[in-house]
Amino acid sequence: MFARRAAPPAASPDRQKGVRAGATVTDPAPVTEIPAAEKSIVVWYLARIQAFCIAELQKIRHDRTELVTRAVQPALWLVIFGQTVSSLHAIPTGNLTYEQFLAPGVLAQSGLFVAVFYGIQVIWERDAGVLAKVLTTPTPRGAFVTAKAFSASVRVFAQAIVVMVLCVILGIHLIWNPLNLFGAACAVVLGAGFFTTLSMTLAGLVLSRERLMGIGQMITMPLFFASNALYPVAAMPTWVRVFSRMNPLTYEVNALRGLLLGTPATLWLDFTVLAGSLVIGIVVSAKVLPRLVR
Repeated sequence: MFARRAAPPAASPDRQKGVRAGATVTDPAPVTEIPAAEKSIVVWYLARIQAFCIAELQKIRHDRTELVTRAVQPALWLVIFGQTVSSLHAIPTGNLTYEQFLAPGVLAQSGLFVAVFYGIQVIWERDAGVLAKVLTTPTPRGAFVTAKAFSASVRVFAQAIVVMVLCVILGIHLIWNPLNLFGAACAVVLGAGFFTTLSMTLAGLVLSRERLMGIGQMITMPLFFASNALYPVAAMPTWVRVFSRMNPLTYEVNALRGLLLGTPATLWLDFTVLAGSLVIGIVVSAKVLPRLVR
């Protein structure tokens, strides 16, 4: 009356090895993504950051004109401003030429000028509906902000390469030790990352490109001139010196001078301030960013 059910196919020898005597052999369950709760939090977080960074690299690959145009400004600072001020002998730089003293400052300044306007791109993503979709995914907001901070550093590296090449052309002596160069790259990444998070925080507060552009222009030059990028801290007025001590750009320039020129530097303090500023910037930006999509 009832049709006989066909016998299941015999298990392969390899499969039988892993089965104990008396155990029931079942077909393997379909492969599904491991829930986030069962993954290592660090690995999952880094995977999200990597995904956003790859997306940013693809944007840069398809539009390289910005990298070229932004490289003009640091070239002008080194070639015109640097050589002009050097001929005046107006700024005391110790045993360094002014071009040597200026090169790390221009390197840090190029990262500042790129990162401080990076929030405009986030507002564009808001207007295109991309940001709302990203914030509704399980991706932590901190991972999104961190990825944006590191992707901005990719653009900064293009200018850094231009500055280094100009240093070679102009005969500016730098330390080319690989470890020193790696440390300098880390300082540039941390500095650019912090100013990117600052820009994204401002974007979450002002909510429009026009306001962010105005505020960015307002804070860029004070951050630049109230640092030791162009002149030593000792040459500043007392009140500017106080502000310089609170300026992360000062610590970035200190680290770059110590690594690329061999000047005395408290690298542990410089990197601690840069890393701490970046962490604080990520936390604050992650809290403020959802205001853009409300």
